[in-house]
Amino acid sequence: MIFCLASIISLLAVITPATHGGKVLVFPHEGSHWVNMKVLVEALHSRGHTVTVIRVADSWYLSETSPYYNTVTVDIAGGGNEDFYRLFVSEVIKINRNKGSTWTRFALDMELKDKFSEVHKKVCEVVVYMIENKELMKSLQDAKYDVVLTDPANGGGVMLAHYLGLPLVFNARWTVHGEAHFAIAPSPLSYVPLPPSELTDQMTFFERVKNMLFYSMRMHLYKQVVGPHYSALSNHYFGPDVDYFSLFQAADLWLMRVDFVFEFPRPTMPNVIYMGGFQCKPAKPLPQHLEDFVQSSGEHGVILMSLGTLIGELPHDLADEIAAAFAKLPQKVIWRHKGDRPTTLGNNTLLVDWMPQNDLLGHPKIKLFVAHGGTNGVQEAIYHGVPILGLPLIFDQRDNLVRIEARGAGKIIDIFTMNEDIFFQGVQEVLNEPSYIMNMQRLSRLHRDQPMKPLDTALFWIEFVMRHKGAAHLRTESYKMPWYSYHSVDVMLILAGVVLIILGTFAALIRCLCSKLCLRTKDKYDLKKLK
Repeated sequence: MIFCLASIISLLAVITPATHGGKVLVFPHEGSHWVNMKVLVEALHSRGHTVTVIRVADSWYLSETSPYYNTVTVDIAGGGNEDFYRLFVSEVIKINRNKGSTWTRFALDMELKDKFSEVHKKVCEVVVYMIENKELMKSLQDAKYDVVLTDPANGGGVMLAHYLGLPLVFNARWTVHGEAHFAIAPSPLSYVPLPPSELTDQMTFFERVKNMLFYSMRMHLYKQVVGPHYSALSNHYFGPDVDYFSLFQAADLWLMRVDFVFEFPRPTMPNVIYMGGFQCKPAKPLPQHLEDFVQSSGEHGVILMSLGTLIGELPHDLADEIAAAFAKLPQKVIWRHKGDRPTTLGNNTLLVDWMPQNDLLGHPKIKLFVAHGGTNGVQEAIYHGVPILGLPLIFDQRDNLVRIEARGAGKIIDIFTMNEDIFFQGVQEVLNEPSYIMNMQRLSRLHRDQPMKPLDTALFWIEFVMRHKGAAHLRTESYKMPWYSYHSVDVMLILAGVVLIILGTFAALIRCLCSKLCLRTKDKYDLKKLK
């Protein structure tokens, strides 16, 4: 009996993963970003870690109580609530539908500039409120956290980690300066397109020109948007010698929400860990009413449509065009739609306020995903092998779909110029052309063929940073170099100067020798003449 008990204990010790019950402080980003951060939070909790999440008084997605995490509610409005984003997206739709292409780009950039400047200003106000609240900061310091986990789409977690002197881990796709790779890894613009340029890694000469110009303008725009806010914060609390963006680049670990099934090949760094699709999982059984609807589709199958969390409702005329196109299809349609019921809605279309998207995408009856191109939805479609008809609206959505289209796994339609016929033809093309499903299923096989699940990889590396109090040995110090040293401009100038000195010296010697030779020849000639 004792021998059996000892054997069971030994077996459990082998199969149970050893975890260090650490303390994780999370400074999240609101909206859909919290959807994937929550996956990490719940997984960390399941491994025995204590997780504390910073939230603001008007938090949109983050509930104040949860079985998976504790909360610290900062009694100040963060500004990035549901109404803010939905009004913003509605304004973007209006701009895109009413302006010409050149003016549209300028108008959108200005709208982005103003709105995001407001968001980052609010984030800085939250950080200042926290730092100035001595009682709150003392409680955070006394808690002795092991690591700060944050989304660098805002800089609050970065500033807080530096102030507390804690290791920093990013759950990243974007930083305050744009796509995250461009902040940490070498990014040759000859074959690495800058989102949202809508380019691929195979660029013509003029596309490379566009990529270079786009990079220059976007970096300038990002600095205009965030620079005044974070620079003032950094100068006040960390001194004028600390560049705010260097605090981002000093992060110990970058957990990147993409993989190279999705991303174009590009240089990377040792502290960049890829966890694309970490939120994906096998489908669970559907609620009975959805299962009955899906099964009623017969051999034709089901089309799934969702435009993400930010789209409360589409303009009425656009919703009517989409509904009319769906009504002509033999497939059943499940459409996440809010607002008034479209007047052209067919009997084959079910409108829902919410749906279990991952579980539906994993159902064998799903034939097509009509989506806006958010990273979460695209990764779930790849995981389950469902081709995409893309209707991008804003942010990185079009670039995400460009990557899918470049691999032949989906098609993009401009939602702002779309009508019933264009939408219907797009749906028919993706449904009836076998290459779309074949290519997406190939991407699915590649994505799944990994030695570890992406979520397990992410958890290992978070715990790695906690165990070793950081990961400085994986982090390049190149961000501390001035631009002319990073690009070896000073070396090239010195080498060019040395070469010029050598050539100049050589030329001077030749000139001197030639002068002496000419002088001797002249003396000989004069001597002959005298004789």
